[in-house]
Amino acid sequence: MTIGKIDSPSPWLNYHHLLYFWTVVREGSVSAAARKLRLAQSTVSGQLKALEAAFDVELFRRAAGKMVLTDAGSGVYRYADEIFALGAELRDSLAARSVTRRSRLVVGVADVMPKLIVQRLLAPALGADPELRLICHEDHHDRLLADLALHEVDVVLSDTPVARTDIIRAHSRLLGESGASLFAKPKITERLRRNFPRSMNGASVLLPIAATSLRRALTKWFDANRVSPVIRGEFQDSALLTVFGGLGEGVFAAPTVIEDEIRSQHRVEVVARLPEVTERMYAITVDRRSRNPALAAIYRSARDVFKPAAPAGRGQPGAA
Repeated sequence: MTIGKIDSPSPWLNYHHLLYFWTVVREGSVSAAARKLRLAQSTVSGQLKALEAAFDVELFRRAAGKMVLTDAGSGVYRYADEIFALGAELRDSLAARSVTRRSRLVVGVADVMPKLIVQRLLAPALGADPELRLICHEDHHDRLLADLALHEVDVVLSDTPVARTDIIRAHSRLLGESGASLFAKPKITERLRRNFPRSMNGASVLLPIAATSLRRALTKWFDANRVSPVIRGEFQDSALLTVFGGLGEGVFAAPTVIEDEIRSQHRVEVVARLPEVTERMYAITVDRRSRNPALAAIYRSARDVFKPAAPAGRGQPGAA
């Protein structure tokens, strides 16, 4: 009798190695993780190398003396976080604590999205479900679509809809749109309001990077009004751009629907409102009709977030 060759099983995932990796990410360094785990640093470092060898990937890279997750490392961390969250629920369940499995919503946020608008859109989902676990990932639009295709995120919030050229088959839902307002520190605002928009010639501006819809709209507005500002900085992250604007580094644009929050948080004033410079926000999902109640809450909140602002003339200077 001939006995056929039995295929060897896939390598078993060593959960101790995964735990050490997860702890290093959460604590911020190998030394901090070693203290947390009550192990020697060399032990933790060795386990990380063993995990990288098992996965055949590099989980960390060095940047400015710090350990930074690679793309593969970020993916492993997300799985590890979910695994240990489930483990905690299992432990509590066996301890007769009657822990109910919490609902979850994983949201991918394009880095160009204004964070104040994102907060306004997501907050009602938390309010509608006290047990909801909200998980937010911020990245470039294209990478988030890849995560959506792999079902690693439930919805992507972006300023750009899915294009016909994109490989992923997904659906874009327009949440709303807003005109733009130009902001600056009070002293700069007072000067720029005079003879606007010609006063923008030579003015220092902070802009989103070239690949964004807001940047394209602003460039079109500059050309139409024949003004040539000086680009002081270009930013991929809208929140960082706003911070620099609040420090007085230049004039910057943000959606008019969050005008009040921008003024109060960064102590800036409105130079002018540009209703023709519009920015749209989309929710992108794999399924056209999702039954997730958290998503339904986001769609409902969009109606309030993007309520029409008071009418303003083209390039009308803002009120003091």
